[in-house]
Amino acid sequence: MRPIDDRCIQFQAGFFALFRTLFLGSTMAALIHISSVGAADAPAAPEPAMFAAVDHIFADYAIDSHIPGLVYGIVANGRLVYVRGIGVQDLESNRPVTPDTLFRIASMTKAFTALTVLKLRDDGKLRLDAPAETYVPELRDWRYPTQDSPRIRVRDLLNHTAGFVTDDPWGDRQTPLPELEFSRLLRQGVPFARTPETTMEYSNLGFALLGRIITNVSGHPYAETITHTLLQPLGMESSGFFVDSVPRERRALGYRWEDDSWHLEPTLGPGAFGAMGGIQTSANDYAKWVAYLLSAWPPRDEADSGPVKRATVRELAQGSNFPQLLQRPGHTASGGCRQAATYGMGMWVAIDCDLGLTLRHGGGYPGYGSHVLLLPNQGVGIFALANRTYAGPSGAVWDAAIALSKAGFLKDRSLSVSEDLASAYRTVKAIYQQGDVTVGAEELAMNFLLDRDTAGWARNLANLKKQVGECDTAAPISASSALSGEFTWRCAHGRLTGSVTLAPTRPPRIQEFDLKQKAP
Repeated sequence: MRPIDDRCIQFQAGFFALFRTLFLGSTMAALIHISSVGAADAPAAPEPAMFAAVDHIFADYAIDSHIPGLVYGIVANGRLVYVRGIGVQDLESNRPVTPDTLFRIASMTKAFTALTVLKLRDDGKLRLDAPAETYVPELRDWRYPTQDSPRIRVRDLLNHTAGFVTDDPWGDRQTPLPELEFSRLLRQGVPFARTPETTMEYSNLGFALLGRIITNVSGHPYAETITHTLLQPLGMESSGFFVDSVPRERRALGYRWEDDSWHLEPTLGPGAFGAMGGIQTSANDYAKWVAYLLSAWPPRDEADSGPVKRATVRELAQGSNFPQLLQRPGHTASGGCRQAATYGMGMWVAIDCDLGLTLRHGGGYPGYGSHVLLLPNQGVGIFALANRTYAGPSGAVWDAAIALSKAGFLKDRSLSVSEDLASAYRTVKAIYQQGDVTVGAEELAMNFLLDRDTAGWARNLANLKKQVGECDTAAPISASSALSGEFTWRCAHGRLTGSVTLAPTRPPRIQEFDLKQKAP
């Protein structure tokens, strides 16, 4: 572990007054349009007033957590629709944070590393299920914890299932480790916390190994390969691994809060562990990454412009099959929302009770803390970057997401209704109107009347009409997939809810549909 720079920036009353003004007064707020990433139909930028609750959440977080400077952004449908910098990027000059201020994002780097590995897989240069020692020879003589231990695969490193111990404090300080020393460490072997492929345990060492794999497979240093594969094609010109190559006045310097004062942290330079957490970026640049990831959803027919295939980007959400039950970050979790979560590839993946499918990752580092939350079904991403050691803005990011949901900003992107589903829905409407399933006989799968005969359906449909009367069946069906959907009809004496599912045949036929009166 490198020694900590004890140079201290004292917390002065005069600065506190300035600091508070920067947070609660007229700080920088901007609506910014970035180059569209599959978002030609993106809506006009919403009014800043919609984000008032978000501003309060981050202002409170910054003051309560002693954050010198912070920037947060909201990406929607391919655009950075809101970004705000508050506080200062360094305590010497008091330069205000702007959307172009550069922050270290720590472990949010892991998604860049993971996607670069997947791109090398796409290019036929490696296999995810190959033993990692295929690409890193130093691993071949490792002693595993049990005789029946499987050899570590590349996939295990991506999913954090290689059996390594969680190593956040140690791993962070290894960022500048020279490559030769890393090779020496690998040749000596490492102790295992558990047998590989038995559970998920977060490991910076594992992603440092992925960096070495990228280097060996591509024939270029991992930082160069990630830059050429992702950063440059996405126009992230201010982002990279070489922190000191950027003028100091553009950077947010990193501080820790200790003994009621801020202390400047040393700058951790590039090295063997940078693939797990070494990227420096700005809000304007990082928003391009968020927009690009979100553009992989939903799957569609339009041209796939890269730099990595949309289907490959969606693999980041494929977990390790070792799910965990987690509490949602932030104050809104007090209501009891629990998530079924698993680690994908450089992203935590969870189903949230309010937000649906979520991808997230935090970044904790000496001098910095960050968090990103992606909501693929809504096409929205929220992120925050701060310059205080292990600042952990996850709670604020998730609270902001819930605030946006309550404000009506988050809307699920509806699936298009396939012609097969539309045809089935027309059949369902005709069956209800006439009270007879035989009017749609040609559209029914072979199981349909075996599960309930014609007479049974006639009785059920008649009973429904007695309860609710005639219905307006003009309401659209909402697709849950190309072969299933749901709908609601307004009727004379209430409402009916329904669903229809088609069979996996050519052509698809109705294998079941359900109608029932909606409860008050």
